[in-house]
Amino acid sequence: MRILAAILCSSLLALASHAQNFSDVKPAPAQTAWQDLEIGVIIHFSTNTFLNREWGDGTASPSTFNPTNVDTDQWMQAAKSGGAKYAVLVAKHHDGFALFPSAHTDYSVKASPWLNGKGDLVRLASDSAHKAGLGFGVYLSPWDRHDPRYADPVAYDKYDLSQLTELASHYGPLTEFWLDGAGSAGRTYDFDKIVQELRTYQPNTQVFADVALYKNADIRWVGSEDGTVPYENWNVIDRTGYLRWRPIEADTPLRKRHWFWHPADESSLLSVDELLNIYTKTVGRGAQLMLGLAPDNTGRLPESDAARLREFGEAVQRIYGSDKNLVARTPHILNETSASAAVDNNPATFWSAPTRHATLELRFARPITFDRALTMEWLNEGQHVQEYSIEVWQNGAWKTLAHAQAIGHKKIDIFPATTTQRVRLNLLSTTGSAAIREFQLFNGASAK
Repeated sequence: MRILAAILCSSLLALASHAQNFSDVKPAPAQTAWQDLEIGVIIHFSTNTFLNREWGDGTASPSTFNPTNVDTDQWMQAAKSGGAKYAVLVAKHHDGFALFPSAHTDYSVKASPWLNGKGDLVRLASDSAHKAGLGFGVYLSPWDRHDPRYADPVAYDKYDLSQLTELASHYGPLTEFWLDGAGSAGRTYDFDKIVQELRTYQPNTQVFADVALYKNADIRWVGSEDGTVPYENWNVIDRTGYLRWRPIEADTPLRKRHWFWHPADESSLLSVDELLNIYTKTVGRGAQLMLGLAPDNTGRLPESDAARLREFGEAVQRIYGSDKNLVARTPHILNETSASAAVDNNPATFWSAPTRHATLELRFARPITFDRALTMEWLNEGQHVQEYSIEVWQNGAWKTLAHAQAIGHKKIDIFPATTTQRVRLNLLSTTGSAAIREFQLFNGASAK
């Protein structure tokens, strides 16, 4: 029995040790599917829209909310033109005003004059998103500055759970569920119970939360609201010894520092160049880009915002469209024929590279000029590239254009324009066999 116990103990220790290895932590299928969406939008529209402010204190009358021309189809079409694949609606912000006719409070659209109290903005947004081919998600603030039950954690948690159930069970599949920790200092929520309830109705939704707010969420916040990832992006996060696959979502408003609409605010609208820079530093660093959209007090997204989204989407396609990939349209010779899946312009296929170190060399029939490379890693079995470089053959030697650690879902490296006939992706260090979905080259300067 002592021998059996010793063997069992040894096995458990081995399993525990194995579980703490970053490279062994793998994503759930819903997580990799979510990462492939790459761009989403989060929509802020509530009483704050009519009061020219960002933060409500819960005292605004429901009569404040009275848009005259709500057009959720326009919201979603604008988002789609910007490259978004899903939309998250702020169903209840910190002021406690619900955009759906909750049966558990009178502080909602049912007490407003909009559509004579018969409106349901979550229903409209959900239907429009699905009609546009977008995923749909909701944001439900844990903090409620209006409801008196908030002072009683037990009573409030029951109320919050009831609203979560309404949102999770009445509006179709949810791509993402947002948990925001603002205003929650000193307050402990039973997030395990909340997410357990959510999973009853939405087993595949991705739960977003700050790492410090809830350790079992599926997605994590980048740490700022400027839409950049300022560090090497590893999908596995360590919370004091607890490892979990939690890809990054980097959020930033389309109008600088403004999540809600404000009058006379045109100067805050991000330019196309600013958006492209944000794209490079989010999607191009293996993260999700979440752009904040703000319909105006009529209920439509301002035309300037819709136009800017369209311009941004067109600019991304002009640079990174599949027809712009120099590798796909130019004859080349591979040093390994098995690597053809990495250069077939199809992210659904991948090259299983040799373990620990591998190179993918392309030889072109004639010189090409490019100023950026896009590399994608197949993550279903974990993130395995730990160091890589992109190199060109010049003057009888290999010259490094880019050198970094993580590739992850997608990595965009930008460098001075280079002309050559030989290029290679050099996987300098991998854990096991890395899988490369795509290695692409583009000339962004020529697309402007």
